[in-house]
Amino acid sequence: MESEKVNVDPEKESELLVDKHVDFIRKLDQQKESLEYWHSEHLRLSGVYWGVTALALMGRLEDTFSREEVLAYVVSCYHPEVGGFGGHPGHDAHLLYTLSALQILAIYATSDGSSEKPILAVGPIDIEKVADFIAGLQDPKTGAFFGDEWGETDTRFTYAALNALALLGRLTRIDLCAASQSLLETQNPDGGFGAHPGSESHAGQIFTCVAGLAILGQLDIMDSEIHSTRDRLAWWLCERQLECGGLNGRPEKKEDVCYSWWVLSALQTLGRVNWINKDKLVAFILKCQVSSSMVGCNSYRILLGGFLIDLAMLVMCFIHCLD
Repeated sequence: MESEKVNVDPEKESELLVDKHVDFIRKLDQQKESLEYWHSEHLRLSGVYWGVTALALMGRLEDTFSREEVLAYVVSCYHPEVGGFGGHPGHDAHLLYTLSALQILAIYATSDGSSEKPILAVGPIDIEKVADFIAGLQDPKTGAFFGDEWGETDTRFTYAALNALALLGRLTRIDLCAASQSLLETQNPDGGFGAHPGSESHAGQIFTCVAGLAILGQLDIMDSEIHSTRDRLAWWLCERQLECGGLNGRPEKKEDVCYSWWVLSALQTLGRVNWINKDKLVAFILKCQVSSSMVGCNSYRILLGGFLIDLAMLVMCFIHCLD
């Protein structure tokens, strides 16, 4: 997203500005005159998931978004003929947006305690058909998953498939050993994981691989005599913390709140979160908040709240409200 620079007070607020973040998320769908709004149409369902999750974490979901409107939007993205979800009505079904849809249904299933099921049953959504769609995207040769019918593979897609099927209670629909092996084959000598075998280690891909193995209950494989890579990976991750307290996604890159989330989540899953300075990370994240004393960005300049990606580039982006 193209953005303007804003002025940051380095001694900014030391607490989470909940009301401003809630207001920022609430107003995002009102920016229909902006170019960014239409450029992000293809991933809007995931944007709804990020917003719903952030609001749920802040305890403000039910009083901010209409439950009925959100669920109606999720249904509008569903492709009953194939069982998957697109990123917006009229967009092709894709594994990433299918996961976002199921995550939204899972949040609403547990938000008020009214449902005993992990996934909220909504209208025409056929859970078995959704599971068939996901299982059908596994590559029988490698065990990895395609994102959609066009055949691109990426560790993000394998994680999305495992997460989605776990939410549905349908993990047995796929070849679990092959899926696990496809993730392990992307691990590099430095301990990190890439998008494909031989690809550069990257914090986002590390999260997907670590989380995928955790869902399969196979994190212990990294402690085996053959692999013995858990601590090597954790060391790579903790080295991502810079002096400012923020974390970057790869060596020699800038810190930002997005990669701080990926790295922290992976370390937590590995049981090594105490290897970084948590107080400095929290301080960094809070300093990235956009407060009333700051100017916004482009067509979003009227909005207050949200997080800047980092303190040097000063870019405001919705996804970082979840960080």
